[in-house]
Amino acid sequence: MAVTKVPANTILRLELRTGVNANGNPVYRNRSLNNVKPNAADQDIFDVATVLAGLQEYPLNGISRV
Repeated sequence: MAVTKVPANTILRLELRTGVNANGNPVYRNRSLNNVKPNAADQDIFDVATVLAGLQEYPLNGISRV
């Protein structure tokens, strides 16, 4: 039986550091952007994510492609 690759929707997730809690630990929030082209190159997604992170109120902690 052959394996068939079926591209599905891709989600770009930005993890933003929104502050600290009462114990001094960092608090993170995720911003998710849906309907990213599944065949988009990783470098292109990273470049777009860094530009979008510059438009956010909080600093960027991480980028994920789901």
